[in-house]
Amino acid sequence: MGTGPPAEAADALKRMLDRYQERIKYYSKASQNNKRAYKTARYLTVVLGALVTLLASLSSAYFVRGTWVETGFDILTPLLAAGLAIVGGFSQNFQWGAAWSDMLIAAERLETERNRIAATLPGQIDAVKETALLDEMVMDETKAFFQRLFGSAGAGKPPPGGEGG
Repeated sequence: MGTGPPAEAADALKRMLDRYQERIKYYSKASQNNKRAYKTARYLTVVLGALVTLLASLSSAYFVRGTWVETGFDILTPLLAAGLAIVGGFSQNFQWGAAWSDMLIAAERLETERNRIAATLPGQIDAVKETALLDEMVMDETKAFFQRLFGSAGAGKPPPGGEGG
């Protein structure tokens, strides 16, 4: 007894659901990493900002003048300010908060589609259409990621159908 169209449809459905699950795992993990980086950067910004302010104030206090503590504060204050600038720069460049949000939304959208496909009978699924939808969702998130990172995706490319002009 050979495998017929129902078995092939079930295999295609399983492969598609596995592919969805793989992408969902990727976006969920990436979202968690971005969440961790975002929160760490926010905490560091608050702590370093407060320490710079505190040390700058204490270094001008009367009771530390002429002591080793004044020298320590004079060295630590700009170092902490530099650390604050570095954390702020990385946070600005990598936009972990927006990446966290967008990747979590992408994972949820993929999960919704996976659930819809899983609830559909294997014979009623257009595997080509569903695979194209998955590819389109992944490509949309990839484009959004690079737009966030670089300010635009595909800048400088000619419009479709010609070299421009």
